Amino acid sequence: MNLSRQRTSPINEGEIINYKNVDLLRRFITEQGKILPRRLTGVTAKQQRQLARAVKQARILGFLQFLYKE
Repeated sequence: MNLSRQRTSPINEGEIINYKNVDLLRRFITEQGKILPRRLTGVTAKQQRQLARAVKQARILGFLQFLYKE
């Protein structure tokens, strides 16, 4: 067991993952608007599912754009 490789979650315990928290969601999408994978962000599988669902809801409701054009 390698104890020096323990990950810390990039999402604080007090932060709620929902579609209205746009500042949190923007940390987990690329400049083009794609959702970043778990291996790059370091979130758990459950948090990744919640993030994906929240990003998709935010896109539909207009809080986030589908595409970011230059």
